Amino acid sequence: MIPLIRAAVPAAVGALFAWLASQAGIVLDAGSSTALTAGVVTLAMAGSHALVRVAKARWPWLGVLLGTPAAPESEAPAR
Repeated sequence: MIPLIRAAVPAAVGALFAWLASQAGIVLDAGSSTALTAGVVTLAMAGSHALVRVAKARWPWLGVLLGTPAAPESEAPAR
């Protein structure tokens, strides 16, 4: 569940940034708008996730900005 939360929260942040950009009054044709929105969402997701990860190294409580402060746990595949 933790990996799902930590993937969904940056996606929501990216979507929020894209929505805020659309509220700035920028009007584009449909094709350009779709490409720009996808680019803004991707950059916002990656940027916000990276910034929180770097800040979390110094201030662990900032992990809540990723949805949960707990790190995802990996299991070795069964053989």
